[in-house]
Amino acid sequence: MLDFDGTLSEIVARPELARPVDGAREALVAVAQRYRLVAILTGRRSEEVARLVDVPHLRYVGLYGMEDEAPELVTAIVPLVESAAAEVPEAWVEDKRVSIAVHYRQASDLSAARRALAVALQRVATEGGLELIEGKMVMELIQRGRPMKGDAVERLAGQHELDAVLFAGDDRADVDAFAALDRLE
Repeated sequence: MLDFDGTLSEIVARPELARPVDGAREALVAVAQRYRLVAILTGRRSEEVARLVDVPHLRYVGLYGMEDEAPELVTAIVPLVESAAAEVPEAWVEDKRVSIAVHYRQASDLSAARRALAVALQRVATEGGLELIEGKMVMELIQRGRPMKGDAVERLAGQHELDAVLFAGDDRADVDAFAALDRLE
């Protein structure tokens, strides 16, 4: 089980510019022929990553495993997030329907941008009863109690009756998947 951004692709200025690194497709084809399950667990929509990776016989799990959830994140919170994101001029908001992400990878001072967004978005999260999760140069608001990558790891391991699981990821959003490996042990 693998993350996409930062693991199978480089981190780029905007997510739509990401492409699998050289050799990633060939490696995925090889492991898909050998193992019962090869899955990509991503914060993106699964069909978007499936189109980018374009390798048959992989399982794509999008939006941290929340993809099949009803889009219950209230539209009213988007203006609050946009207002909070405006504190960092280079930041931009991505509405994923089940979560709202604020990317700041284009900021000239990443540390200052992170600090400003953490404060502003935590206020929005607290007021809205949401959880603020942090990734690599991105912060995301999700509903509390929503499934995350770790839940997806455990669900896939159970569905496929796996005896062993490997997960590869590169940022804080992947910590939940690594914790799931400990629980599965």
